[in-house]
Amino acid sequence: MPDNVEGPGIDRAALRADCANCFGLCCVALTLTRSADFAIDKDAGKPCQNLQEDFRCGIHTELRDRGFPGCTVYDCFGAGQKVSGETFDGQDWRRAPQTAQQMFQVFPVMRQLHELLWYLTEALSLEPARPLHVEIRRTLDETERLTHLPADAFRELDVAGHRDVGAELLLRAATLVRATVPRKKKRDHRGADLIGARLRGADLRGADLRGAYLIAADLTGADLCLADLIGADFRDADLAGADLTSSLFLTQAQLNAAKGDAATRLPPSLGRPAHWDR
Repeated sequence: MPDNVEGPGIDRAALRADCANCFGLCCVALTLTRSADFAIDKDAGKPCQNLQEDFRCGIHTELRDRGFPGCTVYDCFGAGQKVSGETFDGQDWRRAPQTAQQMFQVFPVMRQLHELLWYLTEALSLEPARPLHVEIRRTLDETERLTHLPADAFRELDVAGHRDVGAELLLRAATLVRATVPRKKKRDHRGADLIGARLRGADLRGADLRGAYLIAADLTGADLCLADLIGADFRDADLAGADLTSSLFLTQAQLNAAKGDAATRLPPSLGRPAHWDR
């Protein structure tokens, strides 16, 4: 799927995390709970023990081996650099501690807006969803406007309500696209418990897998073209040889959480996770 769309669409490069231009916000603002994903407990607002003075992670290349696979999966969709460089004008929370609390509150809201921008930008590239493009573009433009609000305005922002509007549009867009799959019966697995499911070689073209739990599922060689994958949980799912080239609303975070190989086919807008080559 193209990274740019005609008109005022968002360049997806701005919706990818740029840690070099962020004040380590995901390493401070978020809560960590000791689990298989994180080796420590950490309260929101407290810097992770691995965060260095230059806001880089001290164990970045060893996160999975050191018990922090959850960090390798997390994606801020570019919210970190937006909050750091624009909302707070490059003033970091260490040199200006009076900004810290507000900055840490703005960051998760900005992340939700940027995630929505990612999905809406993709929806504008879907030809079968063209009847909705005017509405989608209008919602995208409004979402983009919200990301440029001053920090004080985020406190009153009804981000949940705005996301609901976007989610309804994305569902309608996905429905139009899935309808182009020549199947007598579309597979509806929305929110389904498919943990550990044996789906090797499954024909899941045009399937509704929104919010499905695919943890540790065997999807080796499965065809997921035009399947709606928004919110699907792919932790430890095996995507070796699977075809995801035209999957709907797939994100880098979902791929990072899964397993795959050189034969896994991906959309051009997403990258092959480094740990797949191990």
